[in-house]
Amino acid sequence: MSAHGTHLCSSRAQVRSVLLLCWRDTGHPQGGGSEAYLERIGAHLAESGVRVTLRTARYPGARRREVKDGVQLSRAGGRYSVYIWAGLAMVAARIGLGPLRRARPDVVIDTQNGLPFMARWAFGRRVAVLVHHCHREQWPVAGPVMGRIGWFVESKLSPRVHRRNQYVTVSLPSARDLTGLGVRPAQIAVVRNGLDEAPAQTLDVARSATPRAVVLSRLVPHKQIEDALEAVAALLPRIPDLHLDIVGGGWWEQRLVDHATLLGISDAVTFHGHVDDETKHLVLQRGWVQVLPSRKEGWGLAVTEAGQHSVPTIGYRSSGGLSDSIVDGVTGILVNDHDDLVDQLDRLLTDHVLREQLGAKAQARSGEFSWEQSADAMRTVLESVHVGRIVSGVV
Repeated sequence: MSAHGTHLCSSRAQVRSVLLLCWRDTGHPQGGGSEAYLERIGAHLAESGVRVTLRTARYPGARRREVKDGVQLSRAGGRYSVYIWAGLAMVAARIGLGPLRRARPDVVIDTQNGLPFMARWAFGRRVAVLVHHCHREQWPVAGPVMGRIGWFVESKLSPRVHRRNQYVTVSLPSARDLTGLGVRPAQIAVVRNGLDEAPAQTLDVARSATPRAVVLSRLVPHKQIEDALEAVAALLPRIPDLHLDIVGGGWWEQRLVDHATLLGISDAVTFHGHVDDETKHLVLQRGWVQVLPSRKEGWGLAVTEAGQHSVPTIGYRSSGGLSDSIVDGVTGILVNDHDDLVDQLDRLLTDHVLREQLGAKAQARSGEFSWEQSADAMRTVLESVHVGRIVSGVV
């Protein structure tokens, strides 16, 4: 797919102010790739002269207001109350009151991480709904009641409320999932993730002399890091010097530490926690293979980040977005189940030539992505929304 040219030619209109809505920002202890996507694009828009306001939740140590990379952050509420406080702030802003009164957005990006902010009720057709992936497989973790409510909102209520709004997603599989919820394909634009340059000093670090697998991920249940731990446990008898580096934090971390202990592989696993950018890239540079056993991904920013270091990625075909970010058999390997994951990890760790071939192509493909390019694509979508037009396809 490609963006409809007739739309683009007739929809150039200056967007002066954008309001971004997201339940977290990257400073949040559970912030991840979807938050990085919004902030990096927002920063590039701000750099180009657009007034960008990000409304999100508070967390311990976070200020109510601050400016980061040119983006004005406004925080209030927690995991679920963030939606209530943002809704009140949007309504108040319409009459010139509250923390968002100066935003005066031409366009609003309502990030639907399972639940939308229902910004349409305050701003109408000026709203674009950003969906990284659908959460069907994740709602059960919220509990039986909240899970049913959340899935009803995501699968039934939101598509109906936003039936005339622009949708934006990050991969073709996520676009297909949205059509499965009743969103018309003509409403869905695909703006893929960008990529920051890896710190130059990390690219000169020598690869580990012994086999190292890497997981770069938030530590939450749907990321299924247990599968990576069990794969390492299965391979250690054949590859006794294998080590697993887990980079990232999250509320599921202690469960994973306990699982590693139960498997008897604690000495073969390092939990690095939430680290700075340079440390993350140093771990990737020393790694041989990245394992992303997530149940669901919108895109998988970690795939292209590992690719910068010539590290191929193994992930599940059924995850959705990884079938877009990983070119199967070219930049990495898509597998069908856990046994396949173990077999292919074994294959990549022991086949130096194949690993080098996939890694070289992963590095070449990572060069195709930049946040500047993604921000330009998003600007095209926002300009179209500003004049009441819809963009569809890959932008």
